[in-house]
Order: sequence, then structure tokens, then C-alpha cells
Amino acid sequence: MKVQVSNTNSPVWRDITVKSHLPSELSKLSEIAKNIWWVWNYEAKRMFASIDPKIWTKTQHNPVLLLELVGYDRLNELKKDKAFLSRMDAVYTEFKEYVNEKPNKKNPTIAYFSMEYGMTNVLKIYSGGLGVLAGDYLKEASDCNIDLTAVGFMYRYGYFTQGLSMEGQQVANYEAQNFAHQPVEQVMEANGTPAILEVPFPDRIVYSYIWKVNVGRISLYLMDTDLTLNSEWDRSITHQLYGGDWENRMKQEYLLGVGGILLLNKLGIKKEVYHCNEGHAALINAQRLADYIEIEKLDFSVALELVRSSSLYTVHTPVPAGHDSFDEGLFSKYMGHFPQKLGISWQDFIDMGREHPGSDEKFSMSVFACNTCQEVNGVSELHGRVSQEMFNPIWKGYFPEELHVGYVTNGVHMPTWAAAEWQEFFKNEFPSEFWKDQSNEKLWEPIQKIADDKIWKVRTNLKNKLINYIRDQFKDQWLKNQGDPSKVVSIMDNINPNALIIGFGRRFATYKRAHLLFTDLERLSKIVNNEKFPVLFFFTGKAHPADGGGQALIKHIVEISRRPEFLGKVIFLENYDMLLAKRLVSGVDIWLNTPTRPLEASGTSGEKAEMNGVLNFSVKDGWWYEGYRKNAGWALTEHRTYQDQGHQDQLDAATIYAMLENEIIPLYYAKNSKGFSPEWIQFIKNSFTQIAPDYTTKRMLDDYIARFYSKLKKRSTSLKANNYDKAHTLATWKDNVVSKWDSIEVISITSQEELSRLAAVNEDYTIEVVLDLKGLDNQIGVEAVILGLEDGKQKVVSVNEFKLSKIEGNLHHFQLINKIQNSGEYKYAFRMFPKHEDLPHRQDFCYVRWI
Repeated sequence: MKVQVSNTNSPVWRDITVKSHLPSELSKLSEIAKNIWWVWNYEAKRMFASIDPKIWTKTQHNPVLLLELVGYDRLNELKKDKAFLSRMDAVYTEFKEYVNEKPNKKNPTIAYFSMEYGMTNVLKIYSGGLGVLAGDYLKEASDCNIDLTAVGFMYRYGYFTQGLSMEGQQVANYEAQNFAHQPVEQVMEANGTPAILEVPFPDRIVYSYIWKVNVGRISLYLMDTDLTLNSEWDRSITHQLYGGDWENRMKQEYLLGVGGILLLNKLGIKKEVYHCNEGHAALINAQRLADYIEIEKLDFSVALELVRSSSLYTVHTPVPAGHDSFDEGLFSKYMGHFPQKLGISWQDFIDMGREHPGSDEKFSMSVFACNTCQEVNGVSELHGRVSQEMFNPIWKGYFPEELHVGYVTNGVHMPTWAAAEWQEFFKNEFPSEFWKDQSNEKLWEPIQKIADDKIWKVRTNLKNKLINYIRDQFKDQWLKNQGDPSKVVSIMDNINPNALIIGFGRRFATYKRAHLLFTDLERLSKIVNNEKFPVLFFFTGKAHPADGGGQALIKHIVEISRRPEFLGKVIFLENYDMLLAKRLVSGVDIWLNTPTRPLEASGTSGEKAEMNGVLNFSVKDGWWYEGYRKNAGWALTEHRTYQDQGHQDQLDAATIYAMLENEIIPLYYAKNSKGFSPEWIQFIKNSFTQIAPDYTTKRMLDDYIARFYSKLKKRSTSLKANNYDKAHTLATWKDNVVSKWDSIEVISITSQEELSRLAAVNEDYTIEVVLDLKGLDNQIGVEAVILGLEDGKQKVVSVNEFKLSKIEGNLHHFQLINKIQNSGEYKYAFRMFPKHEDLPHRQDFCYVRWI
């Protein structure tokens, strides 16, 4: 007899996607969900949350996924719920009135390019501050009715999700996004098929889907190369943000720049100003040059005038690692065909990305952006000056303080970052025009007269909201990585809502100095274990997977937080994203920032805290260098005491401890019979009235329009007029100056010894210079540059231009009569430079000869 055995094969599983069917009565919900306007409208978010609070939390506040997951029975309930339908109609009416408002045609039209955008935690196409700033900027452009179109990438995996191992080591997890569950829509052709962008790479075509994010009134278009038409090698271009090797980064920046312009061309979108948010997008100007040359049949020099006159480059970091540079071999692999397109040599082209043309330097995207954009700006006043120093080698012959590099201090989108509780408070207490004029200090003044207990009530509610969020969101994670469940219970028990809570959240780059607070653990232990005046510290942030130093710092802080004396009093919260950030910047009492001077370009987390009555305690660097006001926050000086960074760190740490012990903690705990400190509330009022109005994206966008966009629009329009007449004229003039520049002769410099003989201030001196300009009549200027010492560095004291006193044939006589106003030791020199009324600034045509 045959023994019976199992005879079963493996199951053949097939995928099936069952989508929720939204009743027609609720169709407005889908329309609202597909426009991220809901991110900054708290009534819309509350409406979605009311559909199913548990699913809303589970989806991390994603209305698109919420509508997919909510049950059939619940949807049937809602379509019959008159109260809900009325609420939905009210939100929908507000939404439609908002999006249907036409752009303000008085303002320039903008094309904006960025590697990342942080608009909501559910759309994972951002890593940190740069992306969140870009996302805030788009929202503000929408609110201000700017005709702006943005371009970026639809990352399949985005930036990593952070976990912690049992040992406290950062674990980077890359989780694929399901685009069907995101607030995006795919761009389709007229025949209903997906639109595909073809981007010519040197030896192949790279294909890209196009996704569209509706950001209120404006559009963000995202490229996605993860399609079967591409090789595996190219499908991964848009897989990870800041992932892969240098070649993948080169491919990404090629796609963002060259592909970004081709995308706009495909969609028929033309703008007046092209804005590079960081150097990653610099190659937009290579493609724009090619378009003018190949389509408009212009010469390279004319095309360059047109591209420059309509381009702005914003630099966000003084840290070298933030400026991408590529070896000539790798760069030529992808850009080697471009010189032929532009009608120039390879040497001329690659030199546009070098501080020292003709050298063997790598090709710098930042330098290329500087050379192809008329305007360049840093992101705070101090960072503007640091950027002038950083980019000074590009424009030889001028000193840093003479450069055209300007600044616009970053701000934050207040409707996104101010908690709903504060928004309701402002709505009830401030004038009706407040939200359209947030940067008007007068509209904030009423808060000074509001009862202290009203402000304290909002602050208390937000602290409790933060603590409840931490208990709900982190308990399971801590049980996984703490090992001992009793420790997790201890952490939960030690989170005291009545304690002074201090938050620190940012990217864990070493220059951010997250370690500073842990310099003296004995002193820190006394601070957090004072039963009468308890203090809690919340730390959070990610380190780049390739940044070993940053990851070691996270591990160090986690290890300290697990020590008995710090358990539940120093807490590290993993996976810093926009959802956690919103809770932190609104729920803590103090926002701490300790960067190495002057490496914080701006920093915006502290500005977000400002919008929530959270006080800042920071080094005076970045935005806080401008923002600090006495009795509205606390500051460590911007000046260094030691050149040795270790010694400076020790001093700064000691200063932080002392200020906590002697100023901040006593002020917070100077409580009255109502349970709060009136002096603390006055600090909050002062911070709202004296600081917050200046650090909104409303003020920031107004500054960009006033300082850069309007002048770019005006000049580029002028150069384009009459079939590019002025552009042709200016390019021809430059070519003529270049051809004669080296032949200009210095005939004489007379009476220059007078400067050396000056013995008294305010005493006139006269200098005369005679030049043979070789036919460049009235096209050359001469000036005296006087330097003096300031903080041990040579700084420009004055620049005085000579007047043309006489012309004899080709001989031009220049004369300067001037005086030195202050006593001291000085250096002086004379230089000549080209002059033309249509030059926007000297660095646009940087020819200088010292004589």
C-alpha cells in the first residue's frame, strides 16, 4: 500500500487594490485633500480628523489616505450627517474662494527650483531646513498671490526614516512612498496617457513622469524617473534625496537643471525670473543658454546677458560640504556636449564653475550659479556678509564688502507653524487684516494689553498637547529600543508638564554643537534634578547616513539620556519630521540653539517657536543675530573669545549653565498665586511684538520682491525689448572693452605722494591720473580705494571715483580732490574699471586693473 503524503503546491498570490468609493455627497473632500491648502487651514484639518480620529492619527494626518481607509459604513453615516455636511460646505467654500483668486499681475512671475520641498510630513520629499524653507516659501507665494511655478523631484524613497538601535545607534530606513496615497496628481497628456518628459543625457534619453502638487493657488511639478522606460541605473535617479554616490548626485543635478527647464518648456510655462534655491539647480542656466542659442539663434554673449538678467541664486550655507563640486572627468561625462550647443570651448565652459579659471579645480555648482545669475543672496544679514567673504575669489579686484551679494533673512509660514490654538487666539484678539499683513508690527501690539492668564492658558494647553503626543507616539518605539520596560515607565512618569521644558531640534551636523549641554554632566544633573524647579530637555534630529560624527553625537546623547540621573529628564525623540517639529516648537517653553559662529546661515526652527510664544535661547548667529531683543529671549554673544574651538565650547557651555541657573529658571519659576510667572509672560508678549513680525515668510517674500525680483524683471524686460536690442548692444560693448583692455596705457599718476604726506584729518589731497584709453572714450572709470584696520582685518574705508577733467585725443585726464575724515593708519591704491549705464553692478563685468 502506498503511503499518502501531502500533495499541495504553493499558492499563486495576485495583487488586488480595493479603493474606497467616496459617495457623491462627499466628493468635495477629495478635491480639498488633493490640494495641500489644508496643511495651513486648521478648520480643514479638524474636519478631516473628525471623520475618524484613529485613522487620522494612523495616517499621520494624511487626508488622501484617510479617505481611502475610512469604512463604508462611516462614509454612509457622514453623507447623511447634516452637521458634517454643513461643516464640509463651509470649508469648501473658503477653499474655492481662496484658490479661484487670480494672481496679482503687478508682481514678477517666478520659476523656482529646489532639490527638496518640505510642505507636509506626509509628502516625504524633504530632509530638513532647506526643504521646509522652500515649502514655506511656496505657501507664502500662494497666500500673496504670486504667479510662481516650482520644480523638483518626486522621490520614491525620499529621505530616510530614523530609528534607534538598542545601543542608541541611528538606523536609517528608506521606505517607499505610494504615490496613490499622496496629495499629488499625475500630469496626463490630452489622450489620457501619463505625460512623459524626455531629457537628453549624453548617450541616452532619460524619461520622467511628471507629478503635480497643488500648493494652494500655485503648482509644484515633480520629476520621477522610476519608470520601466529607463534602465535600473537611471530609475534610481529620483529614488533618494541626497543618496547614492557622486555620479548619482551629478545625474540628479543635471536632471533638476536641464530637465527642469525642459519640463517647463513642455508645459508651455515661461516666467520673468528664475530662482535657484541653492546651487543644486544651477544647470537651469546652462539649458536656458542653450535655448536662447538654439531656438532664438543668439550668440552666447547675448544669451548670457539675457539669462543673467533674469536669474537669482540663493545660497543657504557657508559650510563647504553644502556646495557640490564635481571632478572634471565626471562633469564632462554629463556636460561635455554642452559647449558645442553654446558655441564656446570646453575650457571656457568649465571655467564658469571655477573660482580660478584655467586651474584644475573641480566644477562648482555654486560658482557657476554666481557666474550666470545677476543677483546672489544669503539668508540672513550675517550670512550675507559671510557669503561675500566666501564668494570673493570669484570677483577678483573687489573686496568682500563691495560685492553685490545681498541677503534676505529667512522667515517661516505662520499659518503652517503657529498652532491652531494660537491662530484662534490671534483671530479673536487681533485686527481682521492681521493674516494678510503679518509683518506689520502695529497689528501685533494688542497682545501687550491682553490678560496674562489668557496667554498662559494657551501655553499650558500646548505643553500638555506635546506631552500627550510624546506618550502616544513614542511608547512603542521606546519599548523596542530601551530593552527594559521599567525604564520606559520611568521615562513616562518623569515627563512633568509643570517643568520648564527646553527643546533642541535640528540636523545633527557637528557644527550645530548638540553636545554643548553635556560638557559638564554633574552641573547638568543638578539642573534637571532640582525638585523645586524641575527642568526637562527634549532633543531630536537626524544625522546624514554618511556623517559618522553626527551619528556618534546622537548615540552619545541617547546613552546619557539612559543614565539613571537623566532618565525621563533628558529625552531623545527619534525621527524628527514636520509633525514632530510642529508639536515641539509649539509645546516647549524654550528653544535652544548652539551653532558654531558663524556657520548658522539662518536657522528657522527658532522662528517657528517665536510664532508660538516659545522663547529663544541661542548663540547670536543666523537669524538670531538680528532677531534678539533684550527681555524677549536670551543670547550668547556673537563674538569669539578663543580661536581654539574646544576652549570656546567650554566657555559657551559654562555660559549656558550660568544663564539657566541665574536668569532663566528663576524667571520661569517666579510664579504668582495663579500658577505662572508674570515676568515670563511679559517676555512672551515682548517676543511676539518685537520679534515675530520680522520673521514671517510674508516679510521674507516682500523683501525678495523689493530687493531682487522687481529689479530683475525690470532689467530683463529692458534687455529683451525690441528683439533683444539692449542685450546685443551690451554684449558688443563688453567684447569691445575686452579687446582693448590690455592695451590701455597709464601715462601718468601725479601728486600721489600727497596721500603719504597727509598729517591731519580733513585735509584736502589731489590726485591726477592720465590714461590712453585706446578709443574707449567715457567707458572707463578710475577710483581711489582706501583701506583701514578693523578687528585685525583690512576693510574698505572709502572708495572715491575720479572725475574726468579733460580729454586730449585718446588721453583722458582724471582728477580726485578728497580728504580723509578720521585719523589712523591706512593703505591706498588706484584701480580702473569699465563703465556702462546698463550694467547692474560692477561684478557683472568684472574687469579691474590696479594702477
